[in-house]
Amino acid sequence: MMNQIVQEAEFRYVEAGKGQPIIILHGLMGGLSNFEGVLDYFPPKGYQVIIPELPVYSFPVLNTSVKSLSEFLHKFILHKELKDVILLGNSLGGHVGLLYTKNHAEFVKGLILTGSSGLYENNMGDGYPKRGDYEYIKKKSQDVFYDPKIATKEIVDEVFESVNDRNKLVRTLALAKSAIRHNMAKELPKMETPTAIIWGADDSVTPPNVAEEFNHLLPDSNLYWIKSCGHAPMMEHPDQFNQILETWFDLRKF
Repeated sequence: MMNQIVQEAEFRYVEAGKGQPIIILHGLMGGLSNFEGVLDYFPPKGYQVIIPELPVYSFPVLNTSVKSLSEFLHKFILHKELKDVILLGNSLGGHVGLLYTKNHAEFVKGLILTGSSGLYENNMGDGYPKRGDYEYIKKKSQDVFYDPKIATKEIVDEVFESVNDRNKLVRTLALAKSAIRHNMAKELPKMETPTAIIWGADDSVTPPNVAEEFNHLLPDSNLYWIKSCGHAPMMEHPDQFNQILETWFDLRKF
């Protein structure tokens, strides 16, 4: 079960457990509940799992970028007085984790990328030309997953509301453009942080070749595939995702 959201200063987050800190970074359309399986599984095993709510809709438009989210993450880590953190990011959250690790490697013990942007992302496309069309948004939401049933009415309603709220839409597009502009291909070979790449073999948003390129460019990475899986492995196959993650933790002695 998702823990109660904690509000401290400008930060909202959920937290469970004590021990090695794992900070989870959600995607652009992802909520805190997307990682419920990780939040349930790892605290009993000696991990402190923290999921901050990234302020994707609250920055001024001109300051809405991957960089600003990375800076927000740094303020959060300092606020929580954390060190040697493991960052786990999905989609845009993976990109935020990559940029943070590049700029603040001394705070990061390990990095996990799943469906991460940073090299390439096939987003929902063309400024949501049919954003008032519920069936179109439903189809686009379903396309994120291998099993379209994972896109529940609650998920579709949330995406539909976001793309039809002008303030949210403007910031969504600003972040999508920022992610495209901030391609990290030239920076990745300099990043020596141990990295696990856990990817859906049927991801259509960040296709499998993106995972292979991450694995090629990052000096110290391990690539794991989950079959019959789309852009959000931690939602579609939470048990397998957790088992892969635990195997990697054991390998890296985390």
